[in-house]
Amino acid sequence: MKQPQQAIEAYNQELKLAQQIGDTSQQTFPLYNIAIIERNRGNLNQAKTQIETAINIIENTRSKVTSNDLRTSYFATVQDYYKFYIDLLMQLHKKDPSKGYDALALHISERSRARVLLELLTEVNANIRKGIDPQLLAEEQNLQQQLDARDKLPQELLNKKAPTTAIQKLEQEQKLEQEIADLRSQYRELQTKIRTSSPKYAALKYPEPLKLAQIQQQLDSDTLLLQYSLGKERSYLWAVTPNSINSYELPRGEAIETSAEKFKNVLRKCQELGIVCQKLPAEQKAKDFQEITQAATELSQLILAPVSAKLGKKRLVIVADGALEEIPFTALSEPNQISQLEKSPQTGKSNYQPLLVNHEIVNLPSVTAIATHREDLNKRQPAPKTLAVLADPVFAADDQRFTGKPPSLGPELNLEQSSLQQAARNLNRAGWGRLLGTRIEAEQILKLVPPSESLYAFDFDANYNLATSPKLKQYRFILFATHGFADPINPESSGIVLSQINKEGKSNNPSILRLRDIFNLDLGADLVVLSACETGLGKDVQGEGLVGLTRGLMYAGAKSAVVSLWQVNDTATSELMPQFYTAMLQQKASPITALREAQLKLWQQEDWRNPYYWAAFTLQGEWR
Repeated sequence: MKQPQQAIEAYNQELKLAQQIGDTSQQTFPLYNIAIIERNRGNLNQAKTQIETAINIIENTRSKVTSNDLRTSYFATVQDYYKFYIDLLMQLHKKDPSKGYDALALHISERSRARVLLELLTEVNANIRKGIDPQLLAEEQNLQQQLDARDKLPQELLNKKAPTTAIQKLEQEQKLEQEIADLRSQYRELQTKIRTSSPKYAALKYPEPLKLAQIQQQLDSDTLLLQYSLGKERSYLWAVTPNSINSYELPRGEAIETSAEKFKNVLRKCQELGIVCQKLPAEQKAKDFQEITQAATELSQLILAPVSAKLGKKRLVIVADGALEEIPFTALSEPNQISQLEKSPQTGKSNYQPLLVNHEIVNLPSVTAIATHREDLNKRQPAPKTLAVLADPVFAADDQRFTGKPPSLGPELNLEQSSLQQAARNLNRAGWGRLLGTRIEAEQILKLVPPSESLYAFDFDANYNLATSPKLKQYRFILFATHGFADPINPESSGIVLSQINKEGKSNNPSILRLRDIFNLDLGADLVVLSACETGLGKDVQGEGLVGLTRGLMYAGAKSAVVSLWQVNDTATSELMPQFYTAMLQQKASPITALREAQLKLWQQEDWRNPYYWAAFTLQGEWR
């Protein structure tokens, strides 16, 4: 009604009532709305006071919650407060660039992201599970076994006598869903109990999200941090080096996310076509490539063009936001080059040049997370051996690697297959066929390392027992060349698919290395590679980012991980991975340098030039 003062008075009444009854959670809403009104009236400093008070209440409330899941869900509900605060600070920076408001906005961006991951890393650094009551750990193991079976329950239902009516079937399905939800709830509650009962928990101090000077200490002269925050009205980008900060206003988040989705969709066209993509007529291939390069340029113009003068040939460390977390920055157009929309008059070909050509690119959940991770990594002795490989597991009882007549599919194996089928449905994929290229890939890589320095497991031996064995801690590089999945519906069910059956045709139970299993690993690896499909994805949780396999690997002790953003082409991957490992193991290149070199070699070949074949793999974590 255009009566802002009366609105403020009403909100102040609401605030006073919340204070009188001692309900701090109800105090943030009126403070937030008063801040919005003051901002709209041009009173930016008054708005800053109000939103800072609200943020302080949020931080205090969050600190009193012991459950990680509740912290995550609560934090997701207040992300608009942090986005508003960032936008307000950047508007103040626009009015007075000398006051350092852009640096403060960057700090608030760090405060708003991946906080539970940061706390998990702090806890593992403190070895918080040491001294835990053995009875609690036994309860945890029991619940894990029940959870391992939870995805198999639908098949048990099918194996029973079929319901006589559709209503009965629905009732059974609903009952089953409730049982699964109860199991998950019990597991989460037990995790909280284990943490809070630790002798070290009371003395544990979580680190504060980094400020500008601390962020700069994590960088080197060859590295440029690009940190994004997507907002409703405006988005922002901070470009940070060890001795500088520059900030840029970008279009609203919706415009950027729409462009990012378009880019992602055209990249995945080949994924939908499968092997047919390689056999398409040259004219169709050229058309598809043109669509990709056009989408890459459109997105690059939105999120990279403003900072193009700062890029040079630096390593780019990306802290993305929203839909940008699922984008391969390596495939975006180099903003300093001639637009690929123009064609060379000499060749008639596109002038598209991906960022890959001039830049190594690393992805991080936040700078604070890598700083916390480094505290633990810097104290660690290097693993004594070089390479462990698990590849080409057996997924089905009719696999040709059985001798004689394929064994019958027993009930236990039926259950495990049901689990995989459910995961496939959640990911909109057909199923889990054998990946013949993974064996070729693994055998080529193993030739680079003396037998005394390596461990390998193919076929039936690439199983859950080996994946969870303490043996793996002895190796600096670990490769899982098999199917993997980051379940966007139930992220705790994400996993790496290992051999489903043994040589006798009996079920391996469990046979999927799930996210909760990965959290319980103790690795000494410099690098874990998941040479599989969509292992870099997960559930996008506001305030946390993508919750999936990568954060489990960081918690387990991996310095860095190479994961994929879509269902990768088996043949292209078997070309890329040996070159990647050759650069690391023989030329002693760092993982990020080796990954770029391998991707460049595919980009330079006409058959593999389409970014679909090489851009899926991204490095997350430590780059030094």
